[in-house]
Parts: sequence; structure tokens; C-alpha cells
Amino acid sequence: MKKLIGFFALTLFGLTGCGEKNAPDPEGLTEISFATDWKAQAEQGGFYQALALGLYEKHGLKVTLRQGGPGVNIPQLMAAGAVDFGMGSNSFIPLNMVEAGVPAKAVLASFQKDPQVLITHPRADVTSLADMKGKPIMVSDATISAFWIWLKAKYDFSDDQIRKYTYNLAPFLADDKAIQQGYLSSEPYTIAKESGVTPQVFLLADYGYPGYGAFVMVPDKWIAEKPEAVQAFVDATIEGWRSYLYDDPSPGNALILADNPELTADILAQAIDQLKTHGIVDSGDTEQLGIGAMTDERWKAFFDVMSDNGVYDPELDYQKAYTLQFLKH
Repeated sequence: MKKLIGFFALTLFGLTGCGEKNAPDPEGLTEISFATDWKAQAEQGGFYQALALGLYEKHGLKVTLRQGGPGVNIPQLMAAGAVDFGMGSNSFIPLNMVEAGVPAKAVLASFQKDPQVLITHPRADVTSLADMKGKPIMVSDATISAFWIWLKAKYDFSDDQIRKYTYNLAPFLADDKAIQQGYLSSEPYTIAKESGVTPQVFLLADYGYPGYGAFVMVPDKWIAEKPEAVQAFVDATIEGWRSYLYDDPSPGNALILADNPELTADILAQAIDQLKTHGIVDSGDTEQLGIGAMTDERWKAFFDVMSDNGVYDPELDYQKAYTLQFLKH
């Protein structure tokens, strides 16, 4: 499961060829290196599909996707100029970059719903998030300053419920009263395969958690000096997501499997099904605004919860974290 905030030690070697400057493209395409936040997977399918189908080239770009992984810090890579664009995992990333003085913005939200979940064994006493109040829950250190804040604010969870989550499923599998965090398309599938029991999965977004996910983060310099290239990347990526979800995803999957051979076809298939079934990419505002949508209202709602609970200074100019200018609103 990917880290929630991702401000861990910078590892430049985690991105193959990171920071290389290619020779000028003879066809006059604008070159862009885009760093993803984790190893290649279906949750990045729109980008891989756009690359596989030549959608970036059609829009005048030569895009290189550089997969991330443990130890790769996208904000630091962008701040160092080691990559052109990068993926922001969740709504904390753009705000943290503003707080740290990194001049970059979110220009597109691939995920309308942050895929964070809480997971339980089948049990009659827990049928909603509210039912978890007072019960032990395994969460990571990063989560305590992330969506745990929202759970405390909305459901009156308390810190004495916290138990350490180390990304090892063994404690959960051994205890039928256990509750743990997870990622919609990851831990639930693995738990079901290993235990033979389908767990209960509670998607925080379905209970009102206002965070977005899988942002395209772009330096302010690109936005100011090469807005047509940023627009081209946004447009091609949106086309890629539409194709990956609703047409044949096999071109994108072939590139994903080439980058990350640890995956299997069944893992990709179930992840795509989860993305579609739960409206992770296409739901809510996308009905009117299209894939990639963001709104001022959603950003304000997220910032208000976090600033009210001490995560951010209420005076932070949160609107520096994003721009709507490349979205067709």
C-alpha cells in the first residue's frame, strides 16, 4: 500500500534515468518526464494507456513515465528539477508543497475519491464507520496526521484507539476483531485471497472524506511559460483515463506489466473493477465537469477540516496548491 503523504527520504535512484535530459526531439515534440508515486499499477492506468495509444504524441508531447516506489519523494524530485511533472498521491501533497515553498500546483485530479479504506472481518457489530468509535484500529504513523484527523473530527474517534500498522497483514488475519487501514484495490483483494473470506471494506470517500487523489503536479514555471504543453498533458491524460476505463485497457496494461512484472493480470483486472465500481475516477463532479475535475468548494472543505484541527496554519494560502485553468469547467 502506498504511503499517505510521502515526505520520506529522497532516493533519486528509485526513478530510472531520473533527471536525464534527452536530446531535442527531431519531430518537435515537447519532452516531459512524469514521475508516478508508486510502482506501475492500474491506479496509474490512464497515464500508461495514453502513452500506449500515442495520445501524448497526438497532442505534441514526448512523455516518459518514471515509476516510483518506496523511498521516492515526488515533491523533492520536483523541487530539485529531477523530473518535469509528478503525481501527488492525495490532497496533502499539494498543500504540503505550498507549506514548504515548492512552486508547483495540481492541475488535474485523476481520482475524485481518495481510495483509502478501513477494513474489518465480517461482523455484525460494525456496519459503518461510526460503529468503529472506541474500537482498536491499526493505522500507520503517516495516517495519524492525515485521514485520522478527519475521522476524529467527524466520528469522534480518539487517539487511544490507535494500534500500529506496519503494512503486514498477519495481525489482521489472526484476529477476527481487528480493524485496519488499507487501499481499496490492494489489501482487500489480498486478504480475500489469503484467507478465503471477503472482508468488509469501508471507503472513506463514501462517508464524506473530501480528499482527491492521483494529482498531476506541475511546476509554476511550466504553467507560466509553457501552458500549451500543460494543457496538452492534461487533455491526453484525460483521454487515456477514459479509454482505460471504458475501452480495452490491454495496451496500458502491457506497459504496466513491463514496468512492474510483480503484478498479474488478475490483480490488474480486479483493480480496474474497483476503480469503476466505486467511481474512483469518474463520479460526482465529473458528470458535469469531466474526468480530472477539481472544484474550489472541495479544496476549501478539505483545507478547512485540516486547518481547524491543526494540520495547517489557517492563514496558509491553500489556493496556491491547485489551478482549474486547464480543466474544461
